[in-house]
Amino acid sequence: MTLQTGSILEGTVVNITNFGAFVEVDGKTGLVHISEVSDTFVKNIRDYLKEKDKVKVKVISVDDNGKISLSIKQATPPKKSMRPMEIDWSQDRTKSASGNFEDRLSKFLKESEEKVQELKKHQDSKGRGYRKSSNY
Repeated sequence: MTLQTGSILEGTVVNITNFGAFVEVDGKTGLVHISEVSDTFVKNIRDYLKEKDKVKVKVISVDDNGKISLSIKQATPPKKSMRPMEIDWSQDRTKSASGNFEDRLSKFLKESEEKVQELKKHQDSKGRGYRKSSNY
């Protein structure tokens, strides 16, 4: 059987390199480039594949010289993504339980100023002890 572009077959990993994995399909060996192993970034292909692993691959191309390009990620259906959260825009969100914007801003500024003052006190108390000499 000749390999056709677009067909999905099962193969066996026969060799792993830093740039991809060689997979035997129908008695012929093709390359799964590291970028075609997973939907996520693959830094080390050995974290995903081992020799003699059975994998499902899609034939991407077969060139005139007989080189076969394969893909594992295209052979598997994409993972279902989470549905976006639905928002009811009809609700009035201008008033919240914690007060209006000006009240929250005022509270934030007050707390921030208190934290800054506390930090300054702490730094001042640290500076009273050892001081670096600039004689060196």
